[in-house]
Amino acid sequence: MTVTKPQAPVSVDGGKPTAGDEPVGSARSERLSAQVQQHGALAVLVIVSLVATFSFDSFATGDNVSNMATSSAFLAIVALGMTFVIITGGIDLSVGSLFALGGVLAAWGSRHGTLVALLLPLVVCGAVGVVNGLLVARSRLAPFIVTLAAMLGARGLMLAITDEGANTYLIGKGSFLAELGQGSTLGLGNPVWIMLTLFVAGAVVLRRTRFGQHVYAVGGNEDAAALMGAPVARTKILVYTLSGVLAGLAGALNAAWLASGVTILGNGMELEAISAVVIGGTLLTGGLGYVSGSLVGVLLLKVIQNVINQIGSLDSSYQQVVSGAFLAVVVVAQTWLGRRRQLT
Repeated sequence: MTVTKPQAPVSVDGGKPTAGDEPVGSARSERLSAQVQQHGALAVLVIVSLVATFSFDSFATGDNVSNMATSSAFLAIVALGMTFVIITGGIDLSVGSLFALGGVLAAWGSRHGTLVALLLPLVVCGAVGVVNGLLVARSRLAPFIVTLAAMLGARGLMLAITDEGANTYLIGKGSFLAELGQGSTLGLGNPVWIMLTLFVAGAVVLRRTRFGQHVYAVGGNEDAAALMGAPVARTKILVYTLSGVLAGLAGALNAAWLASGVTILGNGMELEAISAVVIGGTLLTGGLGYVSGSLVGVLLLKVIQNVINQIGSLDSSYQQVVSGAFLAVVVVAQTWLGRRRQLT
């Protein structure tokens, strides 16, 4: 009896993967692209930190790490709110001015007690966020224009309160507000613990709640989200409100840390926050983003700044040059990864 051996399947496309093989390769490529996009900044942070540790004796000391963590906390809180906004496909240019306004309001309100000092910046900056959200969501104005106007308005209000910066309000030593900004627990400043708590809550909200699902849906495809019943307008209003509240809180904590409401702070912070969020893997076009990535982005920017300070011979402006270069590389990489995932 003759046994006929099964022949190998003949490829009709010149040896290219058959249709049955494409999903496996496509899925693998998509997972790899997603991992690079989500954890690429973390890998760079680890490499830069290791190089700095072996290059500078004072980099990995407890005091330097604690100072970096505390100074990062304020920008990180602002970047957390910016993450929600950018995931919806928006932008918030007002956070730097709201940060400065929140600090001045906290210092001014400290004369009337800690409760007023904390609530006043949250209420005022949150109200600015509500207005931003209403104009973007209801009037369908461009977020860039709306938040640019809010940036100028908040800066003007801050200057009016301080008489064009001539008055600097101080926070009394020994008060609860001062302890909140200057105290430490387990070697880390209180602002760091507040920031970490907010990031954990933000991650839970974004990943485990219906509101978080709506944020992703609005950023992914606003029209499709509306057809599915997602409250598009309400979601936008809420994310801009959240951004305003967090910017005001960061400013209040910074004022408590410095024991005064400094009027010159916050210039360019909106760009730093946007850079950190994008470097952390959040798409500027919306629909994809990570709270943890934004924190990594902030830490990377602060580590770069600290390394430049450690070198000593370089001017601090080089930090902006390096940050801009990182941002450009990340945006190009995101565009390339996005196109590759569409092709696969």
